[in-house]
Amino acid sequence: MKVNVEEVERKIEETEVPKVNKVALAYSGGLDSSLCLKLLRDKYKVEETIAVTVDVGQGEKEMEIGREKAKLFNLKPIEIDARDEFTEEWMAKAIRANSDYLGYPVSTSMTRQLIARKVAEVALEKGCDAIMEGSTGKGNDQYRMHNVFKLFAPQLTILVPVRDFDLTRQEEEAICCKWGIPITESLSGGDDKTMWCRSIASGAIDLNQEIPKEVWMWYVPPEDAPDEATVLELEFKEGIPIAIDGQKMSLSRLVPYLNEVGGRNAIGKIDMFEDGIIGLKSRELYEAPAASIILKVHRDLEQFCLPKEEIQFKKGVDQRWAYLVYHGAWFHPLREDLDAFIESSQKAVEGKVKVKLYKGNIDIIWRESLVSLFSSELRSLKSKGFNQQDSGPATKIHGLQYEILGKRRSAKIEERP
Repeated sequence: MKVNVEEVERKIEETEVPKVNKVALAYSGGLDSSLCLKLLRDKYKVEETIAVTVDVGQGEKEMEIGREKAKLFNLKPIEIDARDEFTEEWMAKAIRANSDYLGYPVSTSMTRQLIARKVAEVALEKGCDAIMEGSTGKGNDQYRMHNVFKLFAPQLTILVPVRDFDLTRQEEEAICCKWGIPITESLSGGDDKTMWCRSIASGAIDLNQEIPKEVWMWYVPPEDAPDEATVLELEFKEGIPIAIDGQKMSLSRLVPYLNEVGGRNAIGKIDMFEDGIIGLKSRELYEAPAASIILKVHRDLEQFCLPKEEIQFKKGVDQRWAYLVYHGAWFHPLREDLDAFIESSQKAVEGKVKVKLYKGNIDIIWRESLVSLFSSELRSLKSKGFNQQDSGPATKIHGLQYEILGKRRSAKIEERP
């Protein structure tokens, strides 16, 4: 559908905006935040704009694109390196919590809240009277960032122009073209890159839209993947992967390595329907090779090392953890309470696991742990670890309740006319 740019300009012109003087902008250099720079200068007519770029692992290329776009407005963004914090604190917690929201390995949900906190802190430090971010009114990020802004800078005005001017993605692109703002996204909707999970064109993928191969950064389709499998040994300690093939690595090195190796073997494509915060379904596209591998192995290790009752209880805790984080509640007290249990549960989650990666499949082929609860000498049908006759009395006692239920059932049947 062709966009009438003059109508878009008129809509922006006729929309009233609050009077603000000094604004901190959550700036990535993408379409939304670049448009925000233009609007702050020409529509809001602010005295000063402070663009804040938070590096959460999106890569130097993305950072440089942001710098170059900011030069068009004679701005130099404040850059905050949050890679270690995101990796060692946020991402580590996500691994221990088996972070999964309806099939999505929670990632952008975390980075948006981390970014919002950093921007709010800069806004207070610099004496701003407002904070701006580029969310749409149909998506989830407006809630996540709003929650965090209000928690860390409750007195500041929050500006969300894409939402407040009711701009569609096509209208944004059209107005940016007319105003000379470069569009660098290869797919309408852009993407959000972190080493844990890449979100592609969030909310902009049509129902049966074909996805071109060039969209992927790590993922190689099965037909183009190697015909020979790749076997890796992952070592975990207290619920966190610490080594690959015997080589110790920090998460900041290990995760990018698995993204490359996993993606090359057709691991990590996620094409799903997602129920957003406002309850509307959207088709979402994610790329997460490392997360797919790590979370599968982590769940398997928990099954290997934790007792049944703890595993069952933790599944509910993990589900609630992912729900909270997805819905913008990273800083909610309940998330911290859940983390206390999760962290305690991970003390015995350690061992080595070998995985075979082949054309989209992740097969666990070998396991070893000094603290596992698997006892082959007791459970295996091949061993004589315990006398099977001992189970007879226990089985009879366990079956007493069913014997009573059976008698009641028989009595009711006999009473029928």
